[in-house]
Amino acid sequence: MSILQSYTLLDWSQLGVSIASVILGLIIGYQAYRGFRRNDSRSMQFLSLGLILLTAVPFTLSFTATLAIRLEPNLAGIQQELFLVVRLIQFVGLACITYSLYEKP
Repeated sequence: MSILQSYTLLDWSQLGVSIASVILGLIIGYQAYRGFRRNDSRSMQFLSLGLILLTAVPFTLSFTATLAIRLEPNLAGIQQELFLVVRLIQFVGLACITYSLYEKP
C-alpha cells in the first residue's frame, strides 16, 4: 500500500483547507503590504506582517512538520516544541496587528 493510499478523505480535506488558508493569508498580507507601500503607512506594514505571521507561516510550518513526522515517525518527539513555536508565531502576529491598530499616524 502506497503512502498516498493511507490518507482518508478527511486528511485530504484538511490538507485542502490548510493550503487554501495559506493562500488566502498571503493574499490578505500582500494587499495590506500594497497599502503600506501606497500610503507609506507604518501601521499597514505591521498589519501585513501580522496577518502573514498569523495565517501563512503557522499553517506552512504545521503542514511541513506534520508531513515530516508522518514520513519519519522518530520526529514525533518534537511535536510539543513545534506546537509552542507555532503558537508563539501566532502570538507575535496578533501583537503586530494590535500594534498596527493603535499606532499613531
